[in-house]
Amino acid sequence: MTVQKEIGIWKSGSGKGKKTPRGRQAQNFHLEEISKLLGDKPRRKDLLIEFLHLIQDKFGCINFEHVSALAEELKLAQAEIYEVATFYAHFDVIKEGELPPPPTTIRVCDSLSCELNGAQSLLNSILGATNSSEVRVLRAPCMGRCDTAPVLEIGHNHIDNATLEKTKRAISKQKFLPEIPPYEGFEAYKSSGGYSTLSSYITGSATNVEIEDKIAKSGLRGLGGAGFPAGKKWSFVRNAIGTKYLAVNGDEGEPGTFKDRFYLERTPHLFLEGMLIAAWAINADKVFIYMRDEYPAVLKILHREIAHLENSGLIKSGYIDLRRGAGAYICGEESAMIESIEGKRGLPRHRPPYVAQSGIFNMPTLVHNIETLYWVARICREGPEIFSNVKKNGRVGLRSYSVSGRVKTPGVHLLPSGSTIMDIISAAGGMLEGHIFMGYQPGGPSSGLLPATINDVPLDFDTLQELGTFIGSAAVVILSEHDSARDAALNMLRFFEDESCGQCTPCRVGCEKAVKLMTKKHWDKTLLSDLCQTMVDASICGLGQAAPNAILSTLKFFPDEV
Repeated sequence: MTVQKEIGIWKSGSGKGKKTPRGRQAQNFHLEEISKLLGDKPRRKDLLIEFLHLIQDKFGCINFEHVSALAEELKLAQAEIYEVATFYAHFDVIKEGELPPPPTTIRVCDSLSCELNGAQSLLNSILGATNSSEVRVLRAPCMGRCDTAPVLEIGHNHIDNATLEKTKRAISKQKFLPEIPPYEGFEAYKSSGGYSTLSSYITGSATNVEIEDKIAKSGLRGLGGAGFPAGKKWSFVRNAIGTKYLAVNGDEGEPGTFKDRFYLERTPHLFLEGMLIAAWAINADKVFIYMRDEYPAVLKILHREIAHLENSGLIKSGYIDLRRGAGAYICGEESAMIESIEGKRGLPRHRPPYVAQSGIFNMPTLVHNIETLYWVARICREGPEIFSNVKKNGRVGLRSYSVSGRVKTPGVHLLPSGSTIMDIISAAGGMLEGHIFMGYQPGGPSSGLLPATINDVPLDFDTLQELGTFIGSAAVVILSEHDSARDAALNMLRFFEDESCGQCTPCRVGCEKAVKLMTKKHWDKTLLSDLCQTMVDASICGLGQAAPNAILSTLKFFPDEV
């Protein structure tokens, strides 16, 4: 009788090959479950984060069985999937022996604007009024709704001007899905002349060089924070050989910033047309939109309106690839965003090469933010004069200031770029009753704090450097005499401590050490200053380099508090 020897899958012949890979094996049930969930989507590595979202949304968590099955499905190592999933805050990875999270999760925003409006008290009251086995209550970073602080999110439903009563009501009515605000849809936009500018360019009314010149004449600069001349970027990518991409940075994670959400929830097609004009101008083979997960309503709007563009024949199916972030502030940095688009941890890249040379899949990539492309559409439609003819205090152009804090009408206020903090407070209805202007955050936590006495400087690019700060994304938070600069600075550093990607020691350890030093009764000014200098000099990306600004500005302008 002949004995048939079982042949292993890793070696041919009768050697010691294994029938299965080493490590945990996926069970047939879970393999079928994940395969069905992924459907007919291509099994590509760059879609890993999208697939993790599918699992999280379906099951409320990601357990090791899901990791094993997904690894088998994508032909990836389980460790690779695990390290990506655990990098992002919005994935709940459950280890063996751990219980899954409760069915309902409440995230209470702890940004500066929300803290000023009682977020901590709100969180404590919710914790005291809910059953921890049924409801999980977490603090969370800025949700981009600072104009309606305090804010929380139940599932994917945001509650503005949140109270305990509102929260209880939402839970009892099972209101866990986002509410879609009224906005200008495809047909309404098109009937008012939308996409006619793009269509005219495609049919030859202008060359891509002429459009680039029009953007340059307007003086438009990148409004995500860097302030690089918008049109200047285009030629870098357009002149490159081979495949080219446009990547839209919609990860508006700087606390205090909400202008991109404001425009997308009202006029999404102005942005989309501007995006397609830029893509046409550089001959982009594909467009990626990376949108933060904290904007679930915006994600639904974009999915819906991109489908309208495809059905109308304006773009081919799949030309726009909408990607969903997963709760990592660092992915607002352009190279970290690109890593995330590729299905990886959002770790910033070393430079050079720059993304215009080697971006998505190592191909030349143009990166713009939402508001910049909104203005591209308007400038191309209405002429560069709508931007360049606006002048104030020697500055040219317009800025969308996200204003929150101790003002009567927080919100997005479109003002000349030369506007001072007093102009901005006036546009926001003035100070709240019973509050006297004390200080302000000019451009998100990365910009630190300035005192009320510095009130005649235009809040624009290149005007604040002498003060040791910058305008960034124009996230303006107003403080009053009822607030503490010291506490505000600590709020900012706690944010950076939470959001450091951990790649470089100066940022990872520096933020942690800074928070510990700042919680002491008296700050060790010398030690903090040395720590700040090390972080500025040695951190890989802007997070670690700019995080010390909150400390340095407080030491400089509010010395009596520390």
